[in-house]
Amino acid sequence: MIVAGEASGDMYGATLAAELRALSPDTRFFGMGGGCMRQAGVETLVDANEMAVMGIVEVVGHLPVILKNFNILKKRLLSDPPSLLILIDYPDFNLRLAKVAKRAGVPVLYFISPQVWAWRSGRVKGIGEVIDMMAVLFPFEVPFYQKAGIPVSFVGHPLLDMVRPSMGKAEALLSFGLDPERQTVGLFPGSRKSEIAKLLPDILEAAKLLKAQLPGLQFLLPLASSLRQEDIASELQRSGLDVTIVSGRNHDVMVACDAAISVSGTVTMELALVGIPMVIVYRVSGLTYQIGKRVIKVPHIGICNIVAEKGVAKELIQHEVTPEAIAREIGALLTDGRYAESMREEFARVRVKLGSGGALGRLAGVASNMMAAHKESR
Repeated sequence: MIVAGEASGDMYGATLAAELRALSPDTRFFGMGGGCMRQAGVETLVDANEMAVMGIVEVVGHLPVILKNFNILKKRLLSDPPSLLILIDYPDFNLRLAKVAKRAGVPVLYFISPQVWAWRSGRVKGIGEVIDMMAVLFPFEVPFYQKAGIPVSFVGHPLLDMVRPSMGKAEALLSFGLDPERQTVGLFPGSRKSEIAKLLPDILEAAKLLKAQLPGLQFLLPLASSLRQEDIASELQRSGLDVTIVSGRNHDVMVACDAAISVSGTVTMELALVGIPMVIVYRVSGLTYQIGKRVIKVPHIGICNIVAEKGVAKELIQHEVTPEAIAREIGALLTDGRYAESMREEFARVRVKLGSGGALGRLAGVASNMMAAHKESR
């Protein structure tokens, strides 16, 4: 059983299923995921797109849907116990499901650690009570679990294998019907409807300001697999801006860009791996922000900055997210070659920090060993 709650987890879950099937061809998969996992042959009892909500207050408003889907998974977990439950990220939901699995005697492998090093470090003990193995992305996460006596395996970051543009910059721009001679800005407004509502209007206004300053600019927007054209159509129409929308080719969009406006999340790491200078924007409800400000212990929100352990890409948070501030930063990246190049160099160092590829193959190996051990113990 594989449970992933958002676009990146769906992508990882699909590749993991393929890797596990290569090790054990008769493995059957079910759980929660999106289009990628369905294509990989995972029976999705719950569509992850229904669960893509960010922020404490926002989750409260979405609770009836979350509880309904939790109960669907819980019922199947108990009626058809799997050899292994693999939980991908999505901690508040997944750790509750882990508790159900633990009581039912189903071993639990958790991939992508809750950010205990960033906030609520006291959760480590509780996590250890409901999981059997934690598989982590970053080397610095290992000591947190070792210290708590929790089995932990550093598998690395899957993005090192997945971020593979299929073509070069000029070829990508031509394939999108754009001019390789003109500068291009990527607009990455997120994969959740809540992010679109809170951030896309300011991103588009910033793009309009940039277009006024640099008339030759062209804009690309990759549509996340969890969204439909209708989710962004009204904002695009209201802006009057000419934006090329692309579905399913995120990394080709990235390689085509000279700079990007990106929401906080996995996408910032993808952009960093491609070497695209960016500004990171982040906004949640006022109450969520006030709570977060008191409990989060790391100085950065962008994953690329957290791994770099410094503010490489500028972060605009909450009230700082204005069209003027976004346009000012992107304008600097487009007109100051030295500034843009220094950011690319820092991103190259981030790539080195992540180690080698093969993360999901290693994770499949861990999962396969856990299933074998479970089978022997029965």
